[in-house]
Amino acid sequence: MNQDTLPHRHNITERPLTAIEARILGSLMEKARTVPDSYPLTLNALSSACNQKSSREPVMQLADALLVEALDELRALNLVFETSGGRVPRYEHNFMRAMGVPEQSAVLLGMLMLRGPQTAGELRLNTERWYKFLDIASVDAFLEELQDRSPEKGGPMVIKLPKAPGAREQRWAHLLCGPLDLAQMANAAAGGSNATEDEVIHLTRRVAALEEQVAVLSDQLQNLHEQLGLSQPGQA
Repeated sequence: MNQDTLPHRHNITERPLTAIEARILGSLMEKARTVPDSYPLTLNALSSACNQKSSREPVMQLADALLVEALDELRALNLVFETSGGRVPRYEHNFMRAMGVPEQSAVLLGMLMLRGPQTAGELRLNTERWYKFLDIASVDAFLEELQDRSPEKGGPMVIKLPKAPGAREQRWAHLLCGPLDLAQMANAAAGGSNATEDEVIHLTRRVAALEEQVAVLSDQLQNLHEQLGLSQPGQA
């Protein structure tokens, strides 16, 4: 299908995404920016991206059959395209056009789909490999724009969560999978860690640096296996 003549734009109020669909989209959006040489992704590469242990919240273990089923749904929504021409099919996202959002907003939504609720500061740090925001204020501006989207444009795509006990900053969450149970999330936050905001930021930076190293090595290994025609680690 010609991407310049899409039949319609996806509206999350008509059909929220499933958790698996959101994981697929987030993974495709991540790899398009961090490993463009291996993008679009094969099913094997997409499976590794969706099921990786780092930079994912929650961690998932999705079988290929579930991924194929979800990919078919995303293709019907014009959110994913299948490309041919190689030995195996490859998949690429069409998030910005289908959702009608600018690049910066798509980056933030992609990260929220992959890692769950985050503060504006955490989002700016975690998206550095995707897009370099000027400052936290610019992140907030795009988030507020997504929160204030009119019903004509599909309604809000993110929500600012109530401040967690002991936290200085509020977290943001996406609404692409439908409304959130704020009461349940508040209870979970109240029973969580007593770490201070500074401690969380420090640990976040350390984890982000380690995750980036792991991601680079994982992508290099993925590319090597594909070039050699070998099965992925852990697969028969």
